[in-house]
Amino acid sequence: MKNMNVPDVLIVGGGVIGLTTAYYLARDGVRVTLVDSGEIGRQASWAGAGILTPGDSAFAQTPMDQLRTHSFKLYPQLSAALRDETGLENGYCVCGGIELPETEATRDQLPTEEWHSPGAKVEFMSHWVLRETTNGLITTGSFAAYLPEMAQVRNPWHLRALQAGCERHGVTIMTHWPVRRVSGDGVVGERGRLAAGRVVVAGGAWAGQLLASLGVSLPIRPVRGQMLQVRLNSVPRPIVLKGKRYIVPREDGVTLIGSTEEDAGFDPSNTKEGIGGLLAFAESVNPLLGGLPLEKTWAGLRPGTVDGLPYLGAVPDRPRLYVAAGHFRAGLQLSPGTGLAMAQLLTDRRPFVPLEAFGLGR
Repeated sequence: MKNMNVPDVLIVGGGVIGLTTAYYLARDGVRVTLVDSGEIGRQASWAGAGILTPGDSAFAQTPMDQLRTHSFKLYPQLSAALRDETGLENGYCVCGGIELPETEATRDQLPTEEWHSPGAKVEFMSHWVLRETTNGLITTGSFAAYLPEMAQVRNPWHLRALQAGCERHGVTIMTHWPVRRVSGDGVVGERGRLAAGRVVVAGGAWAGQLLASLGVSLPIRPVRGQMLQVRLNSVPRPIVLKGKRYIVPREDGVTLIGSTEEDAGFDPSNTKEGIGGLLAFAESVNPLLGGLPLEKTWAGLRPGTVDGLPYLGAVPDRPRLYVAAGHFRAGLQLSPGTGLAMAQLLTDRRPFVPLEAFGLGR
């Protein structure tokens, strides 16, 4: 007989991966508790830009492509469900994206794999249409690839809606609950012990530290990403992409410019060099951007892996212990597919994507 005071699943980590997994589980009637060492969603999930790269699942060949394209397909459904259940908007919109070449690249080198998946619609624009298409955001460049299906969400809005959706479906959320040790039947922290039927480690850049106490190697490292915010007039504009950097205009004129990739340990500080480099990038797209007042600067610690793939699935030789971490720059982007696949696994169903490719022993 089940102990009704013990959750079926306990999730360690309140970022977008943990929250989405909790949401899909709870929506299926699973009793879930989620704990976080601080406030919900205040690490890498909060810090990103919410870019959703397009693709078509019918063309997906690899497990990673399947995860990306299915996540992209799920986003409008998830956004509508959260709005209906909570009354909260997450800022989901199809805004399009324009990728500029880093150098004098030829057309067959755009768009890069960084910003699209197989089956995405692509159009090419000459320099003389870029300014008009972007309402003056791009004033440089000779040609670009246009991705009309590219979409975005507003990270803080999406996290608030997810948290509210979780709570509506009965998830118990415990903040400021640092976990020190994990096992398949519960966790131990500064505030005591919590028992559970199964445990999922979704601690982002800190996931490796949690599993290290068990002698389990999870090679995830923190990668600092700095960002800044300026404000433009509120007219529709697509996302602008160049290499690993981007400009993300919101509908109300808030505009995000990112991002760096730095091995700086667990230091989430902004630096003069990092912010200066982002401003120089923005000026290369439009010289006027560098002169706009800075409204905010911030940084997040992304969970990087050696091969660029997240770790999803059971921890070998640790019954009832699972991991969902290591999504690097794509946590928001991959969260619907990850949450669904983990919920399927944890309820003994076959995940829609083969998780062996994301296993700890790969």
